[in-house]
Amino acid sequence: MSLIIERAGEVQVRVGGNTQDYATLVGSTVDGKAIEKQSIDPNNPTATPTIIFTEELLYMLSNISSLANVKWFLGVPFNDTQNIHLEIVESGERILGDTLLGFQVGNEPDLYAQHQHRPSTYAPSDYTTEFGQWRDAWQNDANIPVKNNMIGPSLSLANWALEDVWNTGFLTDYQTQLSALSVEKYPADNCAALYAGLGTPVVPQDVYAEYLTHYSGVNIVKPMLNSTMIAQQQGKPFIMFETNSASCGGFAGVSNSFGIALWALDYGLQMVFSNFTHALVHVGGQNVYYNPFTPPPTNQSTFHQWSVGPIFYPLMIMPEILGKSNTSQVVDLWPNSGSDQTPGYAIYENNQLARVALFNYMTDPTGAMAYTANISMGGGETGQQQTVPASVKVKYLLADSVSQLWNITWANQTLGGQFEADGRLIGEEQIETVECDTTANVCPIRVPAPGFALVMMTDDSASGSEPTGTMTFATTALTKTANTATIDQSVLETSNGHSGKDRIIGGSTSKGSSGAGKAAGITPSVAVLVAMLAGAGMFMKVFSR
Repeated sequence: MSLIIERAGEVQVRVGGNTQDYATLVGSTVDGKAIEKQSIDPNNPTATPTIIFTEELLYMLSNISSLANVKWFLGVPFNDTQNIHLEIVESGERILGDTLLGFQVGNEPDLYAQHQHRPSTYAPSDYTTEFGQWRDAWQNDANIPVKNNMIGPSLSLANWALEDVWNTGFLTDYQTQLSALSVEKYPADNCAALYAGLGTPVVPQDVYAEYLTHYSGVNIVKPMLNSTMIAQQQGKPFIMFETNSASCGGFAGVSNSFGIALWALDYGLQMVFSNFTHALVHVGGQNVYYNPFTPPPTNQSTFHQWSVGPIFYPLMIMPEILGKSNTSQVVDLWPNSGSDQTPGYAIYENNQLARVALFNYMTDPTGAMAYTANISMGGGETGQQQTVPASVKVKYLLADSVSQLWNITWANQTLGGQFEADGRLIGEEQIETVECDTTANVCPIRVPAPGFALVMMTDDSASGSEPTGTMTFATTALTKTANTATIDQSVLETSNGHSGKDRIIGGSTSKGSSGAGKAAGITPSVAVLVAMLAGAGMFMKVFSR
């Protein structure tokens, strides 16, 4: 989180999703846990469990915000129109205060009938009516001080268009109570691989090429362009409330690859160009492929055990692209004769060109598919003076191939491989200086294949992209208190160890054991012998055929 905060100023997190509609805030749980999964409706095709949770969860969110500038969206249960539950709103307002951004009312309501949460006849007008029932209860609840932070309609666009909801009077009926308009959209899904009855599973490699093109982001946002314009007319933010490469956890080898990092940056900039206000990337558990980051599979007794996925890099880089002035405007350039493999964007601040973002989706270890973008300023039909600077600064996002999974670098810094991250970038930052030809009004920028280049056209734009220092925190709990000795791996690899005649007198490594030296020395020898015999037997079987 700190890596994003030091670039963007804050992180916005949504707590909710499919589980929110059947989640219940309770005073306590039987075993004292803050959150528990209950029963799963056998008729639910996505096997979404019922959740119960206590205020301890909200206090945990508040504690996070006290350490880092994280703000929250919360989901409201929307399953029972006869017994409207607003306890999470009451407690959320009281506990989270000004770190609470708003409440989502309804999650993908266009899927309710398909998921058997509503009758098969459930329509946009029904959602609008139910939203009004929650609005009325909200307004009449004296324990809810803020009355205008409802968010909707959060369609998945699978069965309804946003216009279907707008046409019901949703915007005019709830203009005062709505703080933002929202949508949730994935370009694909991997649900058939996880749940029965949802069709034929997708072969990931069959669809990978669909992400390695500028048309992907363009086509995703196209059905929402009218709604982003409507949101501006209404004076409301328009939020992509949930997205990622493919719903139901993503595709193996695709959603966790460098190609998706390029895709996410391109898609994100396309949303900015199309007047989206925010975009939230979905994060799942240990068993999904598209996570920006995944915690260690056990309690964290040592550091460098987090796994940071490729899609985290775009989350960190996007604030650097847009800068800190809050005046950025993004233009899709369609450079290189409109090539979908090499998209580019211009970023203006205060109506002046500040940065240029250049992509190359192609993979070519020979370097033949790398290209040079010649950036010019003014001249031609612009009516402006030709004004390229003497030099520009460039930062690169790089990997050897679009299929690379780990050790991606941003300006030569990385978050490493699987189980190798502790939240701090590794390596020395390298920002390249490229000399421009002021006579020809050209700055030549090489873009590797594959790769992404962020060109900072002025010193101000470079400083506006520069992050502040990463905030770190001391560990407050010690869980690993025994067997903590370590040895440098390179030393271990070249060590001869004990001789065979001395091994029997070796000491025990077990805590509290001092007189078991002989047993500790003998047992490993026997174990190795058994393993070698088993191996020999297996080889004999292989060679006897």
